[in-house]
Amino acid sequence: MNTSTFIVLIILIAIVALIIYSMRKDKKKGKNSCGHKCSGCAMAGQCHGAKTQNKG
Repeated sequence: MNTSTFIVLIILIAIVALIIYSMRKDKKKGKNSCGHKCSGCAMAGQCHGAKTQNKG
């Protein structure tokens, strides 16, 4: 494996790690990546539970 391929691989691994870290941090805060716009979602009644369903 040449040096440039290795550098690109390290950069990609770092980017993926940062994305996973951010998603886990948001999940701990109770955030969700979908934006909670359930009115146009096919899974509207299944992903956020009764609390969001009552809000509309």
